[in-house]
Amino acid sequence: MAAARFLVSGRVQGVCFRASTREQALALGLRGVARNLADGRVEVIACGEQEAIAMLERWLHEGPPAARVEQVLRESCAEWTGVGFSTA
Repeated sequence: MAAARFLVSGRVQGVCFRASTREQALALGLRGVARNLADGRVEVIACGEQEAIAMLERWLHEGPPAARVEQVLRESCAEWTGVGFSTA
């Protein structure tokens, strides 16, 4: 099991970014969370197979149609202990 934390910046709040991320993550069999940060970014924590995390990372660079992703930063993190994929 692998885990990664992503910080996505740009026009990523108020454009269904978290809900779309959840759909993508669940389709890839990932667990984790997508949540808005006070600074306007979206934090995504994903846990699962490394290949699935890499696929989600590629999708995060595009996001849903209304989003304008400017940057995606990836960090290592501890495995997500929650169940499923939430949009906190």
